[in-house]
Amino acid sequence: MAALFGRRMRRGAASTAVAAAAMAALSASGAPSAVGEQPAASAAERPSAGASGQEDPSVTGDSPYHTDLPPLKGPGRNDPPDETPATGSAESGIPATVLDAYRKAEASLAASNPRCRVPWELLAAIGKVESGHARGGRLDTNGTTPSPILGPVLNGVGFANISDTDGGAYDGDTLHDRAVGPMQFIPQTWESWGRDGNGDGRRDPNNIYDAALAAGSYLCAHDRDLTVERDLHQAILGYNRSQEYLRTVLHWYDYYRKGAHEVPDGSQPAPGAPTGSGGTTPSPAPVRPGTPSPSPTKPGKPTKPAKPGDGSSSKPTPPPTTPPPTSPPPTTPPPTTPAPATRLVDLGDGALSAPAGERFAERPAVRAERADKKPAAQAKVRFTLTGETGTTFEGGATTVTVTTKADGVAKAPALLAGGKPGALTVKATLLGTTEPVTLGLRGEVTAPRADKLVRTDETELTCEAGATFEGRIALTATRDGQAAPGVAATATVLAGADPADGEKAADQGPYFLTPGDEPAEDRRTRELTLTTDAKGNLLLPELHTDDTTGTFRLRVETTGGAVVVLELKVTDPA
Repeated sequence: MAALFGRRMRRGAASTAVAAAAMAALSASGAPSAVGEQPAASAAERPSAGASGQEDPSVTGDSPYHTDLPPLKGPGRNDPPDETPATGSAESGIPATVLDAYRKAEASLAASNPRCRVPWELLAAIGKVESGHARGGRLDTNGTTPSPILGPVLNGVGFANISDTDGGAYDGDTLHDRAVGPMQFIPQTWESWGRDGNGDGRRDPNNIYDAALAAGSYLCAHDRDLTVERDLHQAILGYNRSQEYLRTVLHWYDYYRKGAHEVPDGSQPAPGAPTGSGGTTPSPAPVRPGTPSPSPTKPGKPTKPAKPGDGSSSKPTPPPTTPPPTSPPPTTPPPTTPAPATRLVDLGDGALSAPAGERFAERPAVRAERADKKPAAQAKVRFTLTGETGTTFEGGATTVTVTTKADGVAKAPALLAGGKPGALTVKATLLGTTEPVTLGLRGEVTAPRADKLVRTDETELTCEAGATFEGRIALTATRDGQAAPGVAATATVLAGADPADGEKAADQGPYFLTPGDEPAEDRRTRELTLTTDAKGNLLLPELHTDDTTGTFRLRVETTGGAVVVLELKVTDPA
C-alpha cells in the first residue's frame, strides 16, 4: 500500500464555537483497538474536564481517529487529471459486507427521511476514519465483529470524563464509558440512536448494519439536509469537535464519491494490526502546538573538556537527581466484570401464534437484567418448548440455549408450528444462577390456512327445481403455491346473484344434506363446514333444490381468507 497509508493517530483539534453549537453526543473515539484503548495523550497535553477558563471537552473526548488521507496528486504520481480513484485500487476498496451495510442504510433513510438525503459515501468516509471499515471487514456472517471494537477509556485522562452509563453492558467497563463498534458510539448515545439495520430484532453497536443505520439516523438529526454544506459540516462535527476531523472525513467523502469498489471481507489489512512479536505498529506521539522539536546531536563529535582556570571546576559535576514523585501517576483501572443477571423480562407484545404448518411471525425473546435492572451481557438463557402441537424451533430442536449480547437480549430461533392446533409454552430459563429463573411464554397453534382457492371441476351449475345438480363441486386450496391440507372451509348458499342481497345463508333454494338417519327434510342445510384433504382438495356434497327458482350464490371461504363465489341457477321443470 502507498506510503500515504502508513498508520498514524492524531488527537482531535480543539473544538470551534460553531461546532460546539451544532454538537450532540454521538461517538467517543475513532482509532479503536480490538482489545483495548489507544495510548492517550498526557494530562499536560490536554485540557482537563471543567478546567477553569477552558471549554469542556467534546462528548467524543477528542479521541484518536485514523487520519490517513486518500491518495492525492503529487510529484512522481501518474494520477488522472481529475484525481479520480483508479478502478480496483486498494485505496478505494471497501469490504463487501461493510459496503452493503452503507448502501442499505442509505436506502432505508431515503424511505424514512427523504429530506435528509444521506449518501452512503458519507457513511463510508466516517466508517473509514472511525474503524477502518470494521478493521478491514472482519465480520461474521451476520455483519457483527467477532470481538468488540473499543475506543479508549473516557476517564478524563487525555479524553472526556464520562462515567459509566450502561453498567458495562456494551463496553465491558463499569467505571467509565468507551466508544463501541465500527461507527464508534458511546453507550449513552447508542441508547438513543441505536437502530436494527439487519432485521434480527437486536440493536447491536458491534453490527455494521445496525451501526451504519444508526450513524445515518444521527447525521439526519435536527431536520438536516446533507446536500446543504452547513448541515453536512455540523453533522460530521457531531462525531468529533475538530476541524481536522471534519477535513479528514470530507477528503474521504469526496474520494469515495469519485469512485469506490467492493473487495472481499477481510482482504484488507486491519488498521493498527499487530506486527512482529505481537506489538502494534507504533504511532507518532502527539506534539502540542508551539513545542519546538529537539535538535538531533551530531554523532562523532566528542565533548570538549573544561580547561583549568577558565572558571570551571576540574571535578566532575554529579548528574542532577530527580526528586521522587509526591503521588503516583494516574492509572486506568482495568474493566471490572459486570454483575450477573438475576431476572428475565418478556419482550414479546402478546401471545405467540401461527397457523399449523407455518412459521411463527414473532420469535420468543427475553432480556436478562441485573439486580439494578440494567441489561446483563453474556448471560445464558435456555428456551424449551412444551405442548402437544408438534411445534419445533427452526432446525427441529425443542430445546436451545442462547447467550445474550450487550443489550441483554436473548432471542430464540424461529418457531415452526406443528400440524396439530392447540396451546404451547416456551419456557425461558436463566442459567448460571443458584436458583434458575424461568419465564413461561404462552403460544398457540391455530387451524391451518390457505391463501388461494380455485375450482377444479367443470360441473354445470344449472338445475331444475326439485332436482339435484349434476356432479359435485371440487376445489383446491393452496398456501404460498403449495397444497394446503387440513384447512377448514365454510360453504354457504346465499340468496340472489348480487352481493347487495346479503351474505347470510338463504332460507330457500339449493341446499346440502347432512349425514344421518333422520328424514331428508330434517337434514337440509345451506351452510356447512368441511376440511381439505392431504392434497388440499375439497369435494362438496351434492347440491339439491327445492321448488324455488331463480339465481343464487354459493360462497366457499377457507381459514386464511381464500374465497370462491359460484353462481347457481334453478330453472322451472322442463
